[in-house]
Amino acid sequence: MNKYLGTLALGLSMTFLSGCAGAEEISLAPGPHPPVSLSAWAASWDADRGQEEYRQMKRKLQSLSCFMAYYDKDDKLFVPEETRALAAFAKQEDQKRRFLSITNDRQDEKGKFTPKDKELLQRLLGGDADREAAAAEMIAAARELGCTGLELDYEAFFKDKELLQHYLSFTYKLAAACLKENLELRIVLEPGMPMDAGLCKGPEYVVMFYNLYGTHSGPGPKADGAFIAKTLKKMEAIPGSKAAAFATGGCLWEDYGLLGLKKGKARNLDEAEAARLAADHGITPERDATSYALHFSYEEGGHDYEVWYADSETLSAWIGAAARGGIEHISLWRLGGNVDVKDIKLK
Repeated sequence: MNKYLGTLALGLSMTFLSGCAGAEEISLAPGPHPPVSLSAWAASWDADRGQEEYRQMKRKLQSLSCFMAYYDKDDKLFVPEETRALAAFAKQEDQKRRFLSITNDRQDEKGKFTPKDKELLQRLLGGDADREAAAAEMIAAARELGCTGLELDYEAFFKDKELLQHYLSFTYKLAAACLKENLELRIVLEPGMPMDAGLCKGPEYVVMFYNLYGTHSGPGPKADGAFIAKTLKKMEAIPGSKAAAFATGGCLWEDYGLLGLKKGKARNLDEAEAARLAADHGITPERDATSYALHFSYEEGGHDYEVWYADSETLSAWIGAAARGGIEHISLWRLGGNVDVKDIKLK
């Protein structure tokens, strides 16, 4: 059995490597690159640390996205008090560009939270009147909070072709409404989104350059050179302004054995926690050459753990690759729990 598994593992490894060999090469080497502007998200559940980091790097930031607003049991847009506080904070700090970030998450009458709810989108975007009402609700929320723009972060729907067309129709309506109300519009896109599907001109499109590896997979970095190159190529179809979003922090995997045959829990963690874990176990993390991410492994309580995460050097390498690929705007997901994010290089 062990001999068979070893042979299988070797075969799959060779297949993976040969598949990567055909990927377009992209340099992650540190060094000067074309200058970029920087934006960031602050999350409602980590507002205190987000605000602290914002103050540390305020002069580097061109905008702040207040994450998040979502939908209640009646499919009405709901803005939590923590998000309202973030918007007030951004205004108090004199941040000129302040966005309300809206997701397709939903909380029902029992308090159950459903992230990336496709059925919710089918109801919100199903008809022309529905789409107009959804846009008007967003505009009203942004105005109430004193935000200067809206950020649309609807996810996990694009494989449904009919819903994709409804979404595209909605973005045209939302873009027109924002223009009329003198509000900026940013639209967040997953890397798998068909970017040649007919996106409207006008908004800034922010593409997620992360989740290459994560809680959905085995251990690895959130982005690497091949993934960045592939995503940059897809972005050529986007009309107008575009930005690359990179993720801070990383993931921890428990008992992820050979080919995932032994698999425990996986969870996200921030850079500060990853650094503490390495220090507690007397480990110096290694830097991966293909992604510039840090990684290490340790044993504790009869379990094996593997951690991959980003620090400022990782983020600088990813930003440099995007900048050399023609991207002028960068967004960071997210402020809070970082050790040295203020040291990232923007040129």
